[in-house]
Parts: sequence; C-alpha cells; structure tokens
Amino acid sequence: MQVNPSIFKAYDIRGIYPTELNEEVAYLIGRAFVTFLGAETVIVGRDMRTSGPSLFDAVTRGIMDQGADVADIGMVSTDQYYFACTQLGFPGMMVTASHNPKQYNGFKMVRRMPYLLSGDEGIQDLRRLVESEDFPTPTRRGERREYDFKEQFVQKVLSLIDVEAIKPLKVIVDTGNGMVGPILQEVYSRLPIQLTGMYLDPDGTLPNHGLDPLMPENRAELQQRVKDEGADIGFAFDGDGDRFFAIDDRGEFISGDFLTAILGRYLLEKEPGAKILYDVRASWAVPDEVRAAGGIPLVERVGHAFIKRRMANEDAIFAGEVSGHYYFKAFAFADSGIIPSLYLLEMLSKRGVKMSELLGQLESRYFISGEINSRVSDVRAKLDEIAERYSDGKIERLDGVSVSYDTWHFNVRGSNTEPLIRLNLESIASRAEMEAKRDEVLAVIRS
Repeated sequence: MQVNPSIFKAYDIRGIYPTELNEEVAYLIGRAFVTFLGAETVIVGRDMRTSGPSLFDAVTRGIMDQGADVADIGMVSTDQYYFACTQLGFPGMMVTASHNPKQYNGFKMVRRMPYLLSGDEGIQDLRRLVESEDFPTPTRRGERREYDFKEQFVQKVLSLIDVEAIKPLKVIVDTGNGMVGPILQEVYSRLPIQLTGMYLDPDGTLPNHGLDPLMPENRAELQQRVKDEGADIGFAFDGDGDRFFAIDDRGEFISGDFLTAILGRYLLEKEPGAKILYDVRASWAVPDEVRAAGGIPLVERVGHAFIKRRMANEDAIFAGEVSGHYYFKAFAFADSGIIPSLYLLEMLSKRGVKMSELLGQLESRYFISGEINSRVSDVRAKLDEIAERYSDGKIERLDGVSVSYDTWHFNVRGSNTEPLIRLNLESIASRAEMEAKRDEVLAVIRS
C-alpha cells in the first residue's frame, strides 16, 4: 500500500488525519504490529481526539484479524497506558498524537515495558510491513476484552509519596481539555489540597487552547491566575499526560532542566547515592545539584526510547528532559505527568518553602537561553560547520553537537521532523555572557 513515509517518526507514528493517517493505514499498522512482535495480546488505549474512536476501531480490527487478542483499556492518559502495559506485561498501542494540534493522530507503541518501538528499533520495520502487506495467514481471529486499571493506578502513584505529609496548598491545574483531567481529579480528591481546575474535561475540539504548554500562549492564562489568585503552585499537562510543567508562586514558568535539578535533589534524599539521567540540552544545574546531593548524574540523548532503555540498564531512579518528560524507576522507568506533580506537593509541604525560593537559588547562578529554533537548508552541514567554528571548545556528539567552555556551553541538534536546528545555551558567568554567546551562535546557525 502507498503510505506517507513521514508518519513513521523517531519515537512514534504520527500524522494529519485523514490525509496522512486514516483507518485503512491504521488497520494495516495493527496487522503489522502483531506480525513484527509475534504478539498474542495487544493493549490498546486512546486519547480524546475526535478521530480517536474510528482509528481505535481500525487498529484493533487489524490486530484481531492478524490473530491477536485486544486488551481494551479505553480512553486514558499515556501514563495510565504505560501502567496497564506494566501490569499485564503485553505489548501496547496508544492512539494519540500527544501535544500536536487537533488534526493530528498517531500511535505510541510499547514492545514490553519499559522498551518502546522507535525509529531505530521497530518503527521502520512496521512501515515496510505496511507497504508490502506481507502478513502471514492467522489461524484464528482475536477477541477484545475490556480492562479498567484506574483505581490501581491511583493507588500506585499515591504510594510513591507520604500522603499524610501533604498540606492544604493552593494549587491551580490546567489540563487543557486533554486526557489528564479525569484521572487527576481521582488522585487529587484523596489529598488535602485546595484545587482549582482549568479545562479538566477531555474535549478533542480543543475549545480553549492548544495541548503543548511549552508554547507560551498555551500557559499564559494559568500563569496569570497563579499570580492573581495567590496560588502556591500551578501545574500544566500536555494532551496525553506524559509531559508535565510547573508555574511557581510568582506566576513564572519553571524550565524543565531546573525542575529536573530540584526533583533530582529531592529524590536523592529518599535514595542517597542513586543515578539520575538528564538530556544533552540541560543546564549544568542538573549535574551540579545531583552531585551536590551525593548522586551520580548521567547524560543521555533526547527521546523517551533512549532515556527509558538507559535508565533500565543503569538502574537509575529518575530522569528528566528539558521538554517536560519525567521518568521514574518506581513507575517501570516510564514517564508520567501526575507523579512529578505529587513529588512537588510533598516537597513543598515538608520543606515549608516557596517554589520561587528554590528557583531563585538556581536563577542567580545559571543563565539559560531556553530552546531556540532556526530553519536551515541542510541540518547536517550546518552542525558540521558549528563544530568546526567552535573546535577550540570541548566537542561531544552524543546527540547533535555539544560544545563546552569554562563558563558557557551549548547544544545544537536537528529536529526529527523538520529542517530545524534547536539551540540550548547557558552561561554560569552572567546573563550578559549568555545573551552575547547566544546571539553569536545564532548568527552562525542563520548565516
């Protein structure tokens, strides 16, 4: 079958419905998934997108027609899906396009927790099977069975914190009409907090704002409300709930690397000397804070398939990515939006400090640019040019090009989906040095 090869991405399958990804393609992906993995049962869940029900039906039909049973977990957040995959021990497919705009849909695929299918391992094999339609003849047709892990999930995530220690903090949460609202209310109803919810009802038409809180316009209302209403903290989640973002008591957005540093230090109090992963884009605050707390910091490529595999291999307790993914050994090395929110509530309750105080200690020492995207004609050639231009620094090529000097460093890497170069740069000398070096590197990228 002719299928748009661009939907088979580095970490998942994702495309615009119905032009790039439709029911016919979804059906073949279901058959290919069973064929490639030799699966006997496949867990399938979906998010709230309007194309979700028909794509769910198509992919499950493909799975059953290829002879495997379907464990139907219904409409869930992605961390609920990972939990179901862990509980049942089967491969899984989640019908979601995460934080993409509402016209997109796709599949996140688990081989066996915590290992996912990725572009390097499995996704291109699925593409070849879909294109060839070379499926073995099954000996039976699979059956569908429904499962509900909601209560077990609630018990699991609450078991990770000391519920008795939680104080009546004032918390504002924006789930953006994505998948987190229902399960968040179940979890938070068992905590003594003052919860104000924004857009908690799943609605694939997205009547209020987009699903990616990294975009300032999607979190602006939450930031304003945290400030205006004197909340202790604000939380935002992406569409499918595997990414998490926090707003401090000033209404300021907390960068993912600073949040990784703060959470990492806190979790090392629970498990001294443990390993913690961070990605190549992160502030030096992360390894510095981890070492200061007696932990072992490990740097890894960007992307959940790489992070989960490395965590499992190293037996690391926690990992954080600049993009808002947070992973926990206690949660089968999977990422969750709910779990980091609970750890922050526990930490603020136990320490009796404001989030802005913890952040201030980092903001006064680490000056970060945030991620800046630039469109280029040839990503690989531009990365080589940058490596040559800054060859007097320490060059690393774990993911893109990372360059370090005594007081500043940066990472440049290509987008997996577009002709973009992403720059993250930091100075520990001053904001002025960060801004000067940021502009200098951007001039090289954009020349």
